[in-house]
Amino acid sequence: MSETPPDRLSVDPDSPHHDADVLARGVGVRFKGEEKTNVEEYCVSEGWVRLAVGNRVDRRGKALTVKLQGEVEPYFQHGEAAAGE
Repeated sequence: MSETPPDRLSVDPDSPHHDADVLARGVGVRFKGEEKTNVEEYCVSEGWVRLAVGNRVDRRGKALTVKLQGEVEPYFQHGEAAAGE
């Protein structure tokens, strides 16, 4: 498996960009140099993230999100991945 997270990834199982195996490894995201823990989806090549807005959900039960533009740096959280090996 690659040591680089995919260009685009989503936590929503209904999304075509969802990859359960990659998410199971533990993916962290730095957005504009700041660690973010509420990322629902990101795209490195297009330079955006979708962040969850609190605990709010839409009528389908999906998290409400806001899309922000900027530098996106995904990485594998090796400490958690190593514990599972």
